Amino acid sequence: MDAQRAALVMEKLRGLYPEAKPELNFRNPYETLIATILSAQCTDKRVNQVTERLFPMYPDAFAMAKLEPETLEPLIRQCGLYHNKAKNIVAASRALVERYDGRVPGTREELMALPGVGQKTAGVVLLAAFGDDQIPVDTHVFRVSRRIGLADGNTPEKVEAQLRALLEREIWSLGHHLIIWHGRRCCHARKPECERCPLDDALCEKNIEV
Repeated sequence: MDAQRAALVMEKLRGLYPEAKPELNFRNPYETLIATILSAQCTDKRVNQVTERLFPMYPDAFAMAKLEPETLEPLIRQCGLYHNKAKNIVAASRALVERYDGRVPGTREELMALPGVGQKTAGVVLLAAFGDDQIPVDTHVFRVSRRIGLADGNTPEKVEAQLRALLEREIWSLGHHLIIWHGRRCCHARKPECERCPLDDALCEKNIEV
């Protein structure tokens, strides 16, 4: 897909989802980081249910760093993968205390040096907590981008690089939210609702098998 068609895709999606925004609840960079780690292979709705209880108990890196992962596990069990998530959250919190006096750093390199933080999580934190132009690739962005023809990379990293090259920088962050909303509300993994999608054949390659 060329840049002109990609811009039309974004226009159509913007018209469909004018209220597109993050659906995780957070109030500061630390909560953004923890909520994003918890969101791996879990719905935002469930993460929000967990963090509504979790954040008042452990509101910052200093409080979380004092825990052992085994103490945290039952509090985040609903989010799935709770053994690894608890270990990474505690380890990341301790790293924040040791390296940054409890603050969340604002560069991709520093974020990705934290336990449990990969490219997608770092991108979400930079976008949501620091207002950077980012287009993180989660499962929805990966699937929808490849299905409609915005990208054809076979890894999230390759898809992100293709989207960065294809879309104007000022649309990256909004594009991230628009594609996620479309994946959640219309372009579902198993049964995409093509009949009510605003993207016609000229704007969607309909790669249903991806």
